Amino acid sequence: MKIFISSARKGLEEERDALNGLIRSLGHTPVRFEDFSAQTTPSREACLKALETADVCLFLLGPFYGHVFSETGQSATHDEWVAAQAAGMPRIVYRKQGVVFEPDQHEFVRVVEACATGVFRDSFHTSVELMTKVVQKVKELESAASPLAFAKLVQQPTMHWTSDGAATQRVSNYDSVLELHVVPMDFPGYSARELDQLSASLMDRIRATRMIGGDVALNPITADEYVAVGIPASRPPSWGTPQRGKLVECRLYKTGQLSTLATLPRDGLGAILDPDALPQQVADLLRFSGALNIVQTDRIVVAAGVSTEALMSVDTFDPRQSRQSAHPMGFGRARRPLRTEPDESVTLAALGAGAAEVAPHLAQVLISQAGR
Repeated sequence: MKIFISSARKGLEEERDALNGLIRSLGHTPVRFEDFSAQTTPSREACLKALETADVCLFLLGPFYGHVFSETGQSATHDEWVAAQAAGMPRIVYRKQGVVFEPDQHEFVRVVEACATGVFRDSFHTSVELMTKVVQKVKELESAASPLAFAKLVQQPTMHWTSDGAATQRVSNYDSVLELHVVPMDFPGYSARELDQLSASLMDRIRATRMIGGDVALNPITADEYVAVGIPASRPPSWGTPQRGKLVECRLYKTGQLSTLATLPRDGLGAILDPDALPQQVADLLRFSGALNIVQTDRIVVAAGVSTEALMSVDTFDPRQSRQSAHPMGFGRARRPLRTEPDESVTLAALGAGAAEVAPHLAQVLISQAGR
């Protein structure tokens, strides 16, 4: 197991050095910036790439925030927190007691402690106390079962499918749209006041996930039954240029349903349902939904759908070049949307650590329907 150690070094020198040897003695691999060899990539980028290879991220919160990068306006630890959260990576957090946090670090601690989903949090006074707690937590992770737990639905919840209305017209007149829906179980819905408060924070929550560029203009949308944020999809520089799928809208209903819309990958021959790329795209949308920190119920129902177009085909997407031929599935017949029909609820871990396990099934159902 690779364990990424994230913190400012100043004020935590003893703890970081002790963790390195401890993790190795437990038979695992510590990943920390002190051990990086000379690289041509910037230090921030190197750390984020190293984090992607880890299985667990261990955060130490000490008195200092660390150097602020001009690219993000955040410290390396803050950037790593956002990246680990977006990836659904298990995060272990230890806060040092008996020290005074500088203002930026105090605000960062507030962010971490406000994001309770999927996070182990604890505190320590000395490095010896920290080592004892880390040993216990690593042993728990070694023996932990899957964080997912499924339960058969007695009654299907009411679900809003965006492809039933005119919502997809805002995305494009010809793109196929992937929609992912998260419905919290046993949730009474939002009052008008609660929905208004969430609407005011929705754009900030989306930007905090770092899944879109800071220069992208977000468009607030208000309707009778939901609030939403539109994310303009970039167009290919020329016709036929391959384009990856893009997140284009996030929507929150009064009922509590959280929905995300994204375009499918496409090239000059139409949209592509890629059996290899679709599970990853669905997993990314699941993690994005979790990173918003809106849904907090223990159990949820997840569903996915695709609005079809005449040129859509099941094929392999190549971002480097457009296909020379395709076999569209829409000519000569009604273009019915593809949809999963949920018959189980699942624990909230599906929006984080369990996303990679949930997504392949949803994608396979859609691919199978397209084949029929």
